[in-house]
Amino acid sequence: MDIPHTTWRLVRTAPAAGAWNMAVDEAILEAAGQKAVLPTLRLYAWSPPCLSLGFAQPVKDVDLAALERRGWQLVRRPTGGRAILHTDELTYAVIAPNDEPRLAGGVLNSYSRLSGALLNALERLHLQARADKEYSSKLGTQAGGAVCFEVPSNYEITVDGKKLVGSAQARRKEGVLQHGSLPLWGDLTRITRVLAFADESARERAASRLLAHAANVEMLGISLSWEDCARAIAEAFQQTLNITFLEEPLTEAEMLRAEALVAQKYGHPGWTMRA
Repeated sequence: MDIPHTTWRLVRTAPAAGAWNMAVDEAILEAAGQKAVLPTLRLYAWSPPCLSLGFAQPVKDVDLAALERRGWQLVRRPTGGRAILHTDELTYAVIAPNDEPRLAGGVLNSYSRLSGALLNALERLHLQARADKEYSSKLGTQAGGAVCFEVPSNYEITVDGKKLVGSAQARRKEGVLQHGSLPLWGDLTRITRVLAFADESARERAASRLLAHAANVEMLGISLSWEDCARAIAEAFQQTLNITFLEEPLTEAEMLRAEALVAQKYGHPGWTMRA
């Protein structure tokens, strides 16, 4: 990649609640946009399991009673797309000001560059993946539904035609946030148990579609830890995007801003429970 070398920050955070995770991503976005921190790659996980909705996705897609019975959380992302159940996964977030050349040129151009880094990471983990520029509208029409991992989008990562890494991007005046999920193990169809369907037959069909169109690392016959994947992603981003990382924690200002965003936005029903 013909882009001058630069330095980014690498942040690894402990598994946390959904509202906190989304608030931290936004707090970093604000800080990066103000040039208060370096462009950042954040690697994280979720505890307890959390269902996230895309920015514009209606909350009626969720079976709230089923979610509560399982003790799982609900959050709304600042990015688009459809529902994801965050558990047994590694989540990455790339956050930088609008003038960062690796994210320049619009959504698809930046998706393409970041997909190249993610493909490099998966190759290091002995996973033979690909990122296609276009997927047919026919597939999207057939799959439908509320589940993000049913259908790959442009430049998302697949193995043998099954979606492995789901990503979404938001472009704001402060900068660009792209985050995505690499499912490591567990039953992918768990998400269908906390989404609303007309009847159990519709739920079973959605589960079958999901297994036909998505995979996790375990399903590919490979056992990887979160730490294995985090190391590979960091190394691949450095090589592919000509970056040197400084591993640092969140700043005190970012922590305080994230706490405020939990109270005012990501932990508030006015944001999460939109129709």
